[in-house]
Amino acid sequence: MTLRIAVGPSGSDDQKLIQALAQTFARDRSAVRLSPILTDGAAESISLLAASKADLAVARGDLEMPADAESVAILRKNVVVLWAPTGQQAKGSKKPPAAKIKSLEDLPGHRVGVIGRTQANVTLLRVILTESGIVPEKVEVVQFGINQIGEMARDPTIAAYMAVGPLNSKITTDAIAATARDRGEPKFLPVDVSETIAQKHPLYESEEIPGSTFSSSPARPDDKIETVSVNHLIVARRSLNETTVGEFTRQLFAVRQSLAKELPGAARIETPDTDKDAALPAHRGAAAYIDGTERTFLEKYSDYMWGTVLLLSGLGSAGAWFRSYLKRGEKIQSTGMRDRVLVLITQARQGNSEDELDEMQREVDGILRETLNSYDDGAIEEGDLSAFSLALEQFHRAVADRKAAMNNMASDLAPFRSRQ
Repeated sequence: MTLRIAVGPSGSDDQKLIQALAQTFARDRSAVRLSPILTDGAAESISLLAASKADLAVARGDLEMPADAESVAILRKNVVVLWAPTGQQAKGSKKPPAAKIKSLEDLPGHRVGVIGRTQANVTLLRVILTESGIVPEKVEVVQFGINQIGEMARDPTIAAYMAVGPLNSKITTDAIAATARDRGEPKFLPVDVSETIAQKHPLYESEEIPGSTFSSSPARPDDKIETVSVNHLIVARRSLNETTVGEFTRQLFAVRQSLAKELPGAARIETPDTDKDAALPAHRGAAAYIDGTERTFLEKYSDYMWGTVLLLSGLGSAGAWFRSYLKRGEKIQSTGMRDRVLVLITQARQGNSEDELDEMQREVDGILRETLNSYDDGAIEEGDLSAFSLALEQFHRAVADRKAAMNNMASDLAPFRSRQ
């Protein structure tokens, strides 16, 4: 199964991560593969998801989503960073300059430079101002592209700055360094009402920025700062197959740590909130994997299967017995094939190579064809087919688990091989 995933823009951390996932799934011959669709950004990615031109999309949680959009995984938390310049120290003066903007309450009547062109950043700033008791219209907002940080830092009319991104964001760190160089050391502005915002606006969460996050010498900030965050997610439509999403989620978290060696951002991938009253509910397939409630083939369809068996046995038990008598040779053969699958399950768990596992898979494919032919001929009944289905499912799980174990073992041994 191949899922189309919309992500952008080109060259972004999101695009690099999804491309790495797609390559890893293809190399591991995973059950679910990814086909990235490059977009101009999160807004276009969501539009493709809404139009059913993509199965998954990477986007910020506070953007306008389709009504049936649900979360699959949290890629990272984007935190709000607000700071103001303190001004350059006068020549010959030993007294450090004092910031004109010391808190959010000082912002009315001034201009705030917001990094990023998305309207979501402006909306978030207005929420922060409103909940802080500040009339948003009294604060002028000027947006700058990520390629305009130098221009923003040199603009003397900008009294404060805002960035939204992960704690280790190079864009945020570079912006703080640029404003410090041109306008003086930053005075970080805490969002003291972060918990209130999280309660009133469930898409946002209360967070803390640890001291020295953006620089250790000098320490920026010099102490922890209270702020708010918004999740950056992989989302899917509710109608996307539950089993497929569950398998994708399993694969994602299986390779997360190995990907983090090349892309440190992969280590920040988290599971979404599976509570039913979450602001953006988790897809039932992802929730089943996270909560450990995934159902097997038999668990999903046992009611239908056993109902069918009972109905058929009640209507035609005599005919079934007669057919079974005539086809007893094929039934014995079918039982033998089922037992062979059970033997292969044990061998698969001890397989030494993917070629060996693939050979077992081909043998099981042949057994499946023979079993279905026997079923069509009436040699085996619904109950026998159910038992075979269970054995078949366990075999596939054993192969998948063994391949994953071999891949993890290969990843662990790779550094030692490179030293030899």
